[in-house]
Amino acid sequence: MQVQTTRRLAWLALPLSLVLVAGACGSDDDDAGTDGAGSAEDFSGQTVSVTGSSTVAPISEIVGEDFGATTGAEVTVDDPGTGDGFVTFCEGGADIADASRPIDEEEVAACEENGVEYVELKIAFDGMAVMTNADNDDVECLSFADLYALIGPESQGVERWSDAQAIATELGSDTTFPDAELSLTGPGVESGTYDSFVEIALGDIAEERGQEETTRTDYEASAEDNTILANIEASDTSLGWVGFAYADQGGDAIKILEVAAEPGGECVAPDAGTIADGSYPLARPLYIYVNTAKAEENPAVAGYVDFYLSDLAGFVEAADYVALPDDQAEATQVAWDER
Repeated sequence: MQVQTTRRLAWLALPLSLVLVAGACGSDDDDAGTDGAGSAEDFSGQTVSVTGSSTVAPISEIVGEDFGATTGAEVTVDDPGTGDGFVTFCEGGADIADASRPIDEEEVAACEENGVEYVELKIAFDGMAVMTNADNDDVECLSFADLYALIGPESQGVERWSDAQAIATELGSDTTFPDAELSLTGPGVESGTYDSFVEIALGDIAEERGQEETTRTDYEASAEDNTILANIEASDTSLGWVGFAYADQGGDAIKILEVAAEPGGECVAPDAGTIADGSYPLARPLYIYVNTAKAEENPAVAGYVDFYLSDLAGFVEAADYVALPDDQAEATQVAWDER
């Protein structure tokens, strides 16, 4: 049976909502798909629904394709964003939520109100990449102070890079912004990447200055990572942010900037090493949340997660993300086993 899949990292122009369907073989749930060979339980006709983060979706998608090919299950992966995904998940509308940030208090309360119990599983690390156009030679590194001056709530209405200079200087930055149009793009508020960026890069500064912990609202926001990359390519003086795995696949028209946590601090470029060891200031963990009742009721859901964790590092690296250290991967397995 033909496998229908959408690998956004391989074909960035394609949408991600998909149904992964494949033929079944064998039996023996314990061995289901651990290496793509040997016997596996037949889950033909059973479905697994995954929703949430567009950042995590490529990993879940790869797992779904291989799991479907091994077991015959139908795995649906949708990517409306972490926040919207949690809404659906906490209403009982999906088996699994992909998330690029931890579940927040309001979402926990919604799950509790609807009787949805879950297990949180850390699966990988990613970094948020700050980008500009490859033709922009005036910017190489930005500190959190610079990012706040350009993207934070006090920058509403700023149309040129240089218009943000006063706030940046006030925050201790010695970066000189170019006198050029600021074409700003990034994820919308439904995205976990948005939430993580605000929390890590902007939140502390906003709190210190008595501002709301958010971004400016007057920028080109999109839930589609491909659209953000296209916006970066469209302007020589663009600025934006997206998950590193997407930026890394963005081609020669994208320039990934170095980032420093403090003005005058060390500028660090994102890569597998700096994201894994935490030296890149915008590194973050990625998660899946599994509805434990659905995993109990539907053998295909539990089988999918077993399969996910059976070669977690392999699946993560295939999607161009950073694998967990061994001790953290073991902790994830223990959390699943003890659910």
